[in-house]
Amino acid sequence: MSAQVQGATFRETYGRLAQAQKGVARSAPAYSRYVNRRLGRVLAAWAYGRGLTPNQVTGISALFTVTGLGVLAATTPSWWVGVVVSACLVLGYAFDSADGQVARLSGTGSSAGEWLDHMVDATKVAALPLVLAVSLYRAEVVPTVWLLVPLLNAVVSSVLFFGMILTEQMRKAHGVRSAAPTGGTGPDLRALLMTPTDYGVLCLVFLLLGAVPVFAAVYTVIVALTAAFLVAAGRKWFREIAALGRMG
Repeated sequence: MSAQVQGATFRETYGRLAQAQKGVARSAPAYSRYVNRRLGRVLAAWAYGRGLTPNQVTGISALFTVTGLGVLAATTPSWWVGVVVSACLVLGYAFDSADGQVARLSGTGSSAGEWLDHMVDATKVAALPLVLAVSLYRAEVVPTVWLLVPLLNAVVSSVLFFGMILTEQMRKAHGVRSAAPTGGTGPDLRALLMTPTDYGVLCLVFLLLGAVPVFAAVYTVIVALTAAFLVAAGRKWFREIAALGRMG
């Protein structure tokens, strides 16, 4: 097959993916919506052209993420480590977006695939801060007390992920698809305010790993904002589910 035909096939697939996108809440964090989703579309077109299944794409996502975690755990913080870890995490996150897009394009989505995707997500949000804590503890480059920050993030990120999944499942159980508006030409204010809590932004923060004090400061701010968002979102979700219960 010529390079020209391959290029045309890729463009055709990419165009089909653009038409097959599911609705996304306008309040979705800006990085996930405008960067990761589009990068995932490119990777999905590549994967679809090579006959990869959605589960295989999920496996590639997990492989990149685990590689990044392995590099972080086995090395001393530095600029090159930060670049490698960030690149691996960003690609892992992009392939995480690509698996669902491949499933929609090929019509091969399944409950098992959705389960696998969520299991990988749950693992990475808990493992990343724990591996970071181990890495910085081994390198002795931050005060020991600061290690409570990534440990807190492991709890906050896990509870936030579980809360989002559980709330969505309970909405579906009551016949409610989504509580957030979708579509539109731009993000709403919540999308911009939520940007620091986006997993993709956290992946990019590792580019600062060569300057540990700066990295630690930025990471602390992100964890604090994410914790604040969890408290606010948790209160909102509880009121919403309580209202659904009364309606049922």
